[in-house]
Amino acid sequence: MALELGKLLPRVLIVSRRTVRKNKFVDFVGEYHLDLIVSYGAVPVIVPRVSGVHTMLESFEPIHGVLLCEGEDIDPAHYQADTSGLSPEELDEIRRLHASDTSIDREKDSIELGLAKLCLERNIPYLGICRGSQILNVACGGTLFHDIDKELVKEGREPVKHIDYDNYDGHRHPVRVLDSTPLHGWFSESLKEDSGMELMVNSYHHQGVKRLAERFVPMAMSRDGLIEAFYDPDAYNPEEGKFIMGLQFHPERMRHPVTDEFDYPGCPFAYQAFVKAVIAYQKKVNRASSGITLLGTSDCEMEKKRKIIVRSFSRARDLYASRGTLDFSESELEVGAEFLQSNSSLSSQQETRLKQMGATVRNASSYAQKLRMVEEREKLAKKVMSSMSVEELSELLSFYHMMGQICSDVLEKKLKPTF
Repeated sequence: MALELGKLLPRVLIVSRRTVRKNKFVDFVGEYHLDLIVSYGAVPVIVPRVSGVHTMLESFEPIHGVLLCEGEDIDPAHYQADTSGLSPEELDEIRRLHASDTSIDREKDSIELGLAKLCLERNIPYLGICRGSQILNVACGGTLFHDIDKELVKEGREPVKHIDYDNYDGHRHPVRVLDSTPLHGWFSESLKEDSGMELMVNSYHHQGVKRLAERFVPMAMSRDGLIEAFYDPDAYNPEEGKFIMGLQFHPERMRHPVTDEFDYPGCPFAYQAFVKAVIAYQKKVNRASSGITLLGTSDCEMEKKRKIIVRSFSRARDLYASRGTLDFSESELEVGAEFLQSNSSLSSQQETRLKQMGATVRNASSYAQKLRMVEEREKLAKKVMSSMSVEELSELLSFYHMMGQICSDVLEKKLKPTF
């Protein structure tokens, strides 16, 4: 028996990384990521790094959150990397030192950039760890250092060791956490003024943010000036389902080697806040879907209908102004008429004005018939809404109020007389 929509746990998409096992490719995701997502109440859905997956991302719907983590270097073509300052010998050395990372995986790039852009378009919660933070920055127009060690030294900065292949999990380096950021809030009890508000973090990367995309604000810097964490302050409110963030280091792996305890109490908080946003986003989508289902239309259809409604009233205005001499199709006006009869979020003055306009483009008998139909719809809607919770009704009311305000604003501009 199918579960009710509200009882399903939210889904977080995580793209796998591939490696070779027994002469064959296998896909994997670090278990720490999965454990944390599950422990805070979401379901991790692994998107396999398989050729062609980037063309079928819509098949993974519904998407309530995206977590992107480690992997190979992003194809420099995606951010127009400038390697003119590096000699051929230096480029060869970089490929030799970081052989496991410099082999470009274009399919993974396509999948992850596609998901990142989807999150940005829909405001789906997004957490980027390591490569995932770089994907987020590139998706928003930022750039990366091709190699931190080589390029920062050329700029005269004191180098910081960001990766240690001989001490992969044990390596730590300091980062300064910036005040009034989510990261500062999560680690507040571990940050001390006398220690420069620094944390000792781990990291496994030879690339990093060079130019941070304009929408983002830094949250942490390493001593060489590299941005180690950033977020979008306009898209951060976990309680409202908003979360867009990138962390270059790995808080999920900052653990004691014997006890597996976190280095700091704040280490898991990024995942906790992320999943909180994911849960809130799912609730918001479900409530909107309930309201849209009541109207008998989907998200995509709602947007199409909105455009048709605006065009319908525009045509009605033109017809009215032309005193009926303009050629028109009655079907162009039908959607506007239905909107007038079913909408209850406009003010009485606005509704009267729009109904008067609607009456100029349809005959009285048709209008009377539709009024009888709307009475039946109102009875059905009241019956459906009587089973809804106070929270769901409040969300539905807010939705209709927003749509009514948008329609009112658009119509005001379209109906304003021109001289």
